[in-house]
Amino acid sequence: MSRPPSPPQLGLFDSGVGGLSVLRALRRRLPGAGIRYIADTACTPWGERPADWVVARSLQLSAWLIDHGADLVLVACNTATTQAIAALRARWPQRAFVGVEPGVKPAVAASRNGRVAVMATPGTLRSRRLRQLVDAHGADATVLDLPCPGLADAIERADPDDPALAALLDGIAASLRAAAVDTVALGCTHYPLVADALQRRLGGGVRLVDTGEAVARRVADLLGARAAAAADPTSPGPLQLLATGDTAGLQRAADRWLAPALAAGGPGGNPAAAEPAVRPLHLPPPPDTLDGRPRP
Repeated sequence: MSRPPSPPQLGLFDSGVGGLSVLRALRRRLPGAGIRYIADTACTPWGERPADWVVARSLQLSAWLIDHGADLVLVACNTATTQAIAALRARWPQRAFVGVEPGVKPAVAASRNGRVAVMATPGTLRSRRLRQLVDAHGADATVLDLPCPGLADAIERADPDDPALAALLDGIAASLRAAAVDTVALGCTHYPLVADALQRRLGGGVRLVDTGEAVARRVADLLGARAAAAADPTSPGPLQLLATGDTAGLQRAADRWLAPALAAGGPGGNPAAAEPAVRPLHLPPPPDTLDGRPRP
C-alpha cells in the first residue's frame, strides 16, 4: 500500500509586506502546506530598481528558500515576476516557479465601458511582460498605465492613519476618476492590502481586480495530488515569516492583514498559527549595492 503524499513545502518572497496578500489567498486554499515567506525589508522597495539588481536579488532569495526545502517558489512580487522569473526558471529548470502578474485579461473582460487602468510600480509598467499582456488581451479596451511611485513604500509602514498613504490614495482615486475607467488591475501585491480604502474613494462604479486567488489556484494545480494533502483546515502547516531588515514592520502588517485570515474557525487557521512571530534573516544584498541601496 503506497503512502499518502506529504503536504508540500512552499517558499514565497516579496520586496516587503505586499506578498502577504498572496500568502493570505494561498493559506486559505492550502492551509496544510508548510510556508516560508521572506520580506526583503532591507532593500524595499524594488519597483524603481534596475532590472539586473531585481534578478540578482530574486536569485538570492530563491536559493535560500530552495536550500530550506521549498518544493515550489511563489514570486509574490509583480516587479520580480516581470523582470526575474525567466532567470529563476533557467537557473532551476526542475523546480516549479509561480509568479504574479497584473490581471489585464480579467480586467478587460470585466470592463463595461472598455476603459481599464493598470496600477503598478514604475518597474512593472516599463517591463516587456506587461506590454505583452496588454498586446495579448487589451485589443478590446483602452488600457491606461497608472504609475504609483511611493505607494508600496507607504503601505510598508502599515499605519492605517498615515496621512502620506491617505494622500496617495486620494490622488490615485482622482486620477482614476479623471480617466473615466470602470475597472482597475491592481498590478502590485501591496495594493490589495489597501483595496478597501481605495474602493471607498472610488465608489461602487469601479471594480478592482486582484489576482491573488487565481495565483493560489495555479499553485494548487501545479502541486497535483500533494495539494489534496494540504487541504485540511484542521491541520494547518507551519508558517514562518522572515524579514531581511526591519522585523517590526512585517509583524505589524501580519497582525493587521494576515492574522484575520488565519483566525480560529476560518479556513487555514487556528489560534496558535494566527499571529506567527517574524524572524530576522541576514542575507546581504547583491554586490552592486551598498547597504541595500544602489551605489551612487
